[in-house]
Amino acid sequence: MEAWVINTTQRGLLIVFPAVAVLAAVLMLPPIAQDPGYHDFVDRRGLLGIPGFLNIVTNLAFLAPGVAGIVLCAGQKGLGARRAWMVCFIGAALVSLGSGYYHLAPDNGTLVWDRLPMSIGFMALSVAVLADYVNPRLEKILLAPAIALGLASVIYWHYTDDLRLYVLVQFLPLLMIPAILFLFPGTRQDRGYLLTALAIYMVSKLAEHYDRAVFECAGAIISGHSLKHLLAALAVFVVYMMLRRRALRPQPAVPTVSS
Repeated sequence: MEAWVINTTQRGLLIVFPAVAVLAAVLMLPPIAQDPGYHDFVDRRGLLGIPGFLNIVTNLAFLAPGVAGIVLCAGQKGLGARRAWMVCFIGAALVSLGSGYYHLAPDNGTLVWDRLPMSIGFMALSVAVLADYVNPRLEKILLAPAIALGLASVIYWHYTDDLRLYVLVQFLPLLMIPAILFLFPGTRQDRGYLLTALAIYMVSKLAEHYDRAVFECAGAIISGHSLKHLLAALAVFVVYMMLRRRALRPQPAVPTVSS
């Protein structure tokens, strides 16, 4: 009896069908309004005249891996999915500004500037992984529409107070990327880095959710939300290290023709 082998098309469908199902399920839900309590951070301590000082300055952690990733991608013309990875790092670097601005005066109006660069980063990450593991041509086809969708999800929430589309933009990649890594062995040896980055990011979301509990357990040294910034920035750094390792990997020698 022959073993059942899943071909590339079947693997693709195993990703597309669940994604479409999740999309349909979320859109069938009633509109999801932004919880006003989201802006009620436990650590309101100020320093140097800056309110919520730690929630602001911890965003600087995004800047270093973001800029480092931009420089790396700019200097590595042969890097796989280079444009998508560069956009991902641009989004991460801009989070340091957008989230910092939001935490100066947290409300729905300033939250837009936090979520816009985040949506860019999530969409570019998804396209980069698809291009790396499924088909390099997907970068050219999907990058611009994916970024437009990410931005549209934030703008739609801003004007309708409906988070459904933004929830999909943020969390669907967290479901799709592990599936892609599992179903498409690909040519890259970077799965461990990507899975580690995703795991760190999920822990950061837990820290964000338990903002007050982390603050109390940490002896009021750092809040869960501030810790979320540091962990999410660490996830970006892990992705940067993955690409740096890829860039330093010896390339196969080009055979020469002897005369």
